Amino acid sequence: MSESSTAAGDDTNGAAAAEPELSYEEARDELNAVVRQLESGGLTLKESLALWERGEALAKTCEQWLEGARARLAVAMQEADGENGPNGETSSEESGTPF
Repeated sequence: MSESSTAAGDDTNGAAAAEPELSYEEARDELNAVVRQLESGGLTLKESLALWERGEALAKTCEQWLEGARARLAVAMQEADGENGPNGETSSEESGTPF
């Protein structure tokens, strides 16, 4: 599935705006378990396809959490830039911290 088709699908059903059911950590851990099951083999085609589809859904959930985190960081960084002094100096620069 391409990124453009995923993004278009999110816009039509509004799922992207809603918070995912699972936490990022829960989805990541379950995705790791799905990958291990698929890699171990011994599954029927039907079972493999069902696991693959579950893995795709879990990966999408993880991506939604990561996109949300990126957006929050971008807002925080913009707010921090707005607090810069006239010479672009911030209190964190004065204290020697990188952020």
